[in-house]
Amino acid sequence: MAIATVNPANGETLRTYEAMGEEEIERRLQLAEATFRTYRTTTFEERAGLLRRAADLLEEDAEEIGRVITLEMGKPVKQARAEALKCAKTMRWYAEHAADLLADEEPAETDVKDSGASRALVRYRPLGPVLAVMPWNFPLWQVVRFAAPALMAGNVGLLKHASNVPQTALYLEDLFHRAGFPEGCFQTLLIGSGAVDEILRDERVRAATLTGSEPAGRAVASTAGEMIKKTVLELGGSDPFIVMPSADLDRAAEVAVTARVQNAGQSCIAAKRFIVHTDVYDAFAERFTAGMEALRVGDPLDEDTDVGPLSSEQGLTDVTELVDDAVRSGAEVLCGGERPDGPGWYYPPTVLAGITREMRIHREEAFGPVATLYRAADLDEAVLIANDSDFGLSSNVFTRDDAEVDRFVRDLEAGGVYVNGMTASHPAFPFGGVKRSGYGRELSGHGIREFCNITTVWHGA
Repeated sequence: MAIATVNPANGETLRTYEAMGEEEIERRLQLAEATFRTYRTTTFEERAGLLRRAADLLEEDAEEIGRVITLEMGKPVKQARAEALKCAKTMRWYAEHAADLLADEEPAETDVKDSGASRALVRYRPLGPVLAVMPWNFPLWQVVRFAAPALMAGNVGLLKHASNVPQTALYLEDLFHRAGFPEGCFQTLLIGSGAVDEILRDERVRAATLTGSEPAGRAVASTAGEMIKKTVLELGGSDPFIVMPSADLDRAAEVAVTARVQNAGQSCIAAKRFIVHTDVYDAFAERFTAGMEALRVGDPLDEDTDVGPLSSEQGLTDVTELVDDAVRSGAEVLCGGERPDGPGWYYPPTVLAGITREMRIHREEAFGPVATLYRAADLDEAVLIANDSDFGLSSNVFTRDDAEVDRFVRDLEAGGVYVNGMTASHPAFPFGGVKRSGYGRELSGHGIREFCNITTVWHGA
């Protein structure tokens, strides 16, 4: 597999890299193991100082690394800069909160006595080197939301990044090194996906986290299961966006556009299926379609661009085939739906109505700026449509009826329910899904504890 920066706006190959050989991979595994032995003994205060320095450097680099991200995977440059700043914010959040999140826990005194102990506690200890297999769509954020808590917990990281963002991958290693982290604390492995299995089988690698496709998740989970190693998986999503009669339709339509096309729709937590109560369906569809048509598609380095190209030619082909299949099966195109002429891997913001269960787009994740509209007769049908998916990452609900909110929170099969707002990750809140969207959680206290040895310490009387 080629490891290269290819500009999605014009298909030009900007830089290429040789994949690391077995000797270099072995050197880095040895370094990770050796570094962990000493790094695990550092204090939370020492780790926090290093992470805050990394945050400072990232903020200073935001303009430069934002441009690199845009050239590698096509994200509008203003979104790339915002991603860098969000990463810095998350680093600071973990630097501030990790010590409290991983503080020793004291069981109830009555339980301690009942166990026959004079004292007992629960302590969170780091596991060791963790392999992170990360995607291209948020090339800084996906990595930092793993790395910040993992490093604060005392683990060390090995990054296998997507092969189309090698410059971002190398930047991350350099960032942590410049911040003062020991050399082996965070290392980038420039390797193809075929090398992941052998590395995961290595006894020095203690756990793995993957954000990516369902097939990639299955492969990593299978190997990790065979080797009895902890994994966290964040896979695909086909998030529902439900609009009920009491909703503020102008606000719902405005949020819906952003929720669908951020990063050209290439986001697992992007809203993809818009399920609208029949009483407000026509009014919402009109507003939503107008908002999608008004978006500016163009050069991602242009500050005024709303939607850039898709990240790869294959990604463009996949989206085109999903739309074409739906149209052949009777879907109505309200806007977009045709690949433009010219260079680059662009696809227009598209809205499809009249979706049926037989269409591929009903079952498969549309990883591009394509929205599907569904009409629901009532709340019960809205929930049925929303849950009629193999995925369960997040969900969005627009209603001002508290009883409806309670029902949606109870019944929607998803890792998050966002009421009157767009799904977005924040360091304080756990992030992850159910069903084929994966398992485990990132961010918050739940995320930092995923790669800890939760240890019972018991003292006899």
